[in-house]
Amino acid sequence: MYLIDTNVISEARKGQCSNPGVRRFFQVVMADDVPLFLSVISLGELRRGIDLIRHRGDLSQAQQLEDWFSLLLSDYGDRVLPFDSDAAQIWGRLRVPHPENAIDKQIAAIALLHDLTLVTRNTAVVSATGVRMLNPFAAATP
Repeated sequence: MYLIDTNVISEARKGQCSNPGVRRFFQVVMADDVPLFLSVISLGELRRGIDLIRHRGDLSQAQQLEDWFSLLLSDYGDRVLPFDSDAAQIWGRLRVPHPENAIDKQIAAIALLHDLTLVTRNTAVVSATGVRMLNPFAAATP
C-alpha cells in the first residue's frame, strides 16, 4: 500500500505528458488493485497551488486545476489520511536533529504511522526518517 506524495499526484495529472516512470507506477498499481492513499498535507499543498495560480490571474488554469482537484477528492474519498495527534508525535521526533522540510516530514510521519510506502520524488529529504520510499521518477516499476 502506498501514500502518494504531492509531487507524484501532480505529475500524474499530466496524463500522457507525465513522467514515464510515474505513468508506469500508476498502471501497475491500478492493474493489481493496490490501495493508494493521499495525506491531508498534500491536499493543502494542492489547494495552495491552485489558489496561487488564481491569485496571479490565470483563471482558466485555476479552473482546470479546481476541476481536477474536485475529482481527486471524490476518487480518494476515505483514503485521505489525517495528520492527527499520533502523526504529530512521530513528526516531532523526525524533526530532531534535522528540523528542515517540515511539510515533507509530516507526510513521512503519516506514512510511518500507517505502515505505507511513500511514493515521492523527495527521497533525499525524507531518507533519514526510516520511511519506505519509492521514487517512480527513477524506478522502472513498483
